[in-house]
Amino acid sequence: MKGKKQLLLGWLILLLITVIHGKTLAGVVVEQVVKDKDGSPSKILLYFSDYQFRTDHAEGGLSTVMDFKGDWLLMIDHRSKNYVEVKLSQWEKEVAKQLKKEFPGMKKPKERKISVRRTGRTAVINGFSTEQVEIVADNERIEEDWMTRDVEMKEIEKVMDRVAQGFSKDFQREMKEGREIYEKLKPFGFPILVKDYATTYGLGAIDRVEVKKVEKRKLKEDVFLPPAGYQKVVPESGKK
Repeated sequence: MKGKKQLLLGWLILLLITVIHGKTLAGVVVEQVVKDKDGSPSKILLYFSDYQFRTDHAEGGLSTVMDFKGDWLLMIDHRSKNYVEVKLSQWEKEVAKQLKKEFPGMKKPKERKISVRRTGRTAVINGFSTEQVEIVADNERIEEDWMTRDVEMKEIEKVMDRVAQGFSKDFQREMKEGREIYEKLKPFGFPILVKDYATTYGLGAIDRVEVKKVEKRKLKEDVFLPPAGYQKVVPESGKK
């Protein structure tokens, strides 16, 4: 059971199809490569459409789907062809509790003054025109973002605004700094390259995130549904 909990937690930290006929949705697909502190890369696909969000982690064979209007979450394991469906709002509360259990000695983060500064440096990265923006916490650089305005943000912002509000009641203090950084970066557009110089609250740190491609695409409705033939698994907490 502990292994299953670790798997669900891993989905959070990271912190993730089609049929011939079906309704199509206006959407955006983002392809990115994430590297950890050891330099190990992993490819992730992100799908955004009208308050729906899907992540595919190719190496792990895992997908996560969030529907913020319908208030549900799918966690799909393609290797076992199983999936879990839970109420999103309840899952946020459970994960907040689980994080506190997994890291009982974790110190509460102190309040830090967050500011952004433009360096004046520009670069073309993977075809996107970008400018460098640094995130500073109490005069210490903690993050470097290369931002672009080449990307249509409407569908992405619907989702990311909601993601930034996650755990607001149950993990508010721990998530406050991340929300503040997100809000201060929004005027500069979309991050194409992110370099993280800090480890967040003792969790597995992500060192680098690089967007390879952003594509507007008509998405089949079942991109945000369980794949045909997969078996639904009821988590222990949902059993009566």
